[in-house]
Amino acid sequence: MEVSRIIAEIDAQIAKLQQARELLSGAAPKAKGPGRPKGSKNAPGTRRRRHKLSAEGRRRISESQKKRWAEQRKASSKTSSK
Repeated sequence: MEVSRIIAEIDAQIAKLQQARELLSGAAPKAKGPGRPKGSKNAPGTRRRRHKLSAEGRRRISESQKKRWAEQRKASSKTSSK
């Protein structure tokens, strides 16, 4: 056998052994899994601000919803009386 060929085979075996050692020791780079990348805008530590509703706005919503409910009651009473 030629010396250069023996050295090449030894180098190949060393590379395989080093790869196996990295896998066993846990030093191998981890594959990226699911989740947010670091520094993303919607990271868990950043919370979205809630919009505050004024008393006027709440009152208008309340009145309009009561109006809708009244219309639904009126419509359901017409269909049930037939």
